Amino acid sequence: MALQIIDRRLAGKNKSVGNRERFVRRFKEQIADSVRRAVSQRGIRDIEQAENITIPKKDIGEPVFHHGQGGIRDMVHPGNAEHVRGDRIERPKGGSGRGSQASDGGEGEDDFTFTLTKEEFMQLFFEDLALPHLLRTHIGENPLWKSRRAGYSQDGIPNNLAVLRTMRGALGRRIALGKSAHRELLVLQAELDALLAQDDGTSEAVAALQRRIDALQVRIGRIPYLDPIDLRFRARIQVPVPNSQAVMFCLMDVSGSMDEARKDLAKRFFILLYLFLTRHYEKIDIVFIRHHTQAAEVSEEQFFHSTESGGTVVSSALVLLDQIIRARYPSGDWNIYVAQASDGDNFTNDSGNCRNLLVDRILPLVRYFAYVQVAEEEQNLWDEYSQLLPVFSHFAMRKVSQPSEIYPVFRDLFKKEGVPL
Repeated sequence: MALQIIDRRLAGKNKSVGNRERFVRRFKEQIADSVRRAVSQRGIRDIEQAENITIPKKDIGEPVFHHGQGGIRDMVHPGNAEHVRGDRIERPKGGSGRGSQASDGGEGEDDFTFTLTKEEFMQLFFEDLALPHLLRTHIGENPLWKSRRAGYSQDGIPNNLAVLRTMRGALGRRIALGKSAHRELLVLQAELDALLAQDDGTSEAVAALQRRIDALQVRIGRIPYLDPIDLRFRARIQVPVPNSQAVMFCLMDVSGSMDEARKDLAKRFFILLYLFLTRHYEKIDIVFIRHHTQAAEVSEEQFFHSTESGGTVVSSALVLLDQIIRARYPSGDWNIYVAQASDGDNFTNDSGNCRNLLVDRILPLVRYFAYVQVAEEEQNLWDEYSQLLPVFSHFAMRKVSQPSEIYPVFRDLFKKEGVPL
């Protein structure tokens, strides 16, 4: 009869999971640098893929302990007839295990290469990024719960037993139940001593006192040292705590001045933003707004794939943004973020309206507003927005003109506080 063995361990057949996790934690800095280099060499749509990571052998070397020879030793080292102190020695050519041409000498070691899974790659990719100024503001429909001390209870698990409180209660109970008996016992003992001083202890009075004393001692002995009613357990209750409700508004210009290259840059930026938000924040609303002369709230599919186009009135998107915030996302309950992408071209008289809308209606409500211009030349919208930088610390502007600049700009806009670039 064939023997069938089924491996039901969590690690399955991959016995090196623990070693792999320890390796990633130990060389996290080197691996993160390799991930950033890999990002610059792949397309944004290929971002969620595994990656081969190479770490120089010297970066993973570890110290080795060995026994020294010890003692005092005299050694004679031979000199050389070719070099003297101060000579500069040229680096040997070839060898060392590296190079573009073959060599018949030298030894070396290859770099260490291993494959990061898709999940590991994305975790390291977004690790040092976060939504700025995120606050816990509201107890929502599905609140978070926190355990809090709530005095003591008479039932619970052994791990929560309050020993000192239990022993204190037991001592108080023993004192309360035995106090009168002890007081009476002292009186009877004094009477017995007085009688014994008068006779030889054979009288009926002495025997009666002795029986009463024995009964009291039995009564006192029946008081338990520890009773179940003495047990006290540390009690804890679950209380709701505010959670961090957040909403991200994505505004994209799809006007006629946005050619295919610029639209592609804007879409790449928002794809990266979408991946970041959906992977890092389980409960976050994302609102997509496209605009030309008119603005409309659209679905994710329409936002990234619709081909609709037209003229340019940027203020239409900001007006719609303000209406949605005030109707559905009160600033007292929500952390509100806005990311806007445009080429900076706008109807001449409209750029001033955009600045006024931001100052008066939008920026006082949001935690962070990021504007990305997908063109190098500065136009009227950029000039108007630049006036806001000295006034509002939570307003940021960046330019992106090449696909390779998207991730550095994105990382600059959404880096965690205190994390260097």
